[in-house]
Amino acid sequence: MAVERRSKPHYKLDCWRLAFDFVPVAYDLAHQFPPEERYELASQLRQAATSVTLNIAEGAGRNSAAEFTRFLFIARGSVTELDTIVLLAERLGYISSIQTDQAITSLDRITGLITGLIKSLQPNS
Repeated sequence: MAVERRSKPHYKLDCWRLAFDFVPVAYDLAHQFPPEERYELASQLRQAATSVTLNIAEGAGRNSAAEFTRFLFIARGSVTELDTIVLLAERLGYISSIQTDQAITSLDRITGLITGLIKSLQPNS
């Protein structure tokens, strides 16, 4: 992947890499939604997935740990949003329980990595 050849700070973060890898999963899941959801829940799923990677990247490009931490909190909130959208999609019958379990497992891993990074950036940690 071309990403590995570049040296931007966020490319080195495991949380960004996993979130980046989740975006196509989110798009694949959204593609399974019925046409009437194209501009509703499916759109929210795609936007939340991209928001995670974008906020991690933006925060990594900021000048202070406090700013980076703020963007990581936003990214973590988007992961929580994704979790809820995936659960709703299963409840509505748009995706299977296996797909839900796989997505939630990935999202839990991303959340853990973001939380660990937040803790490492906070003073006295």
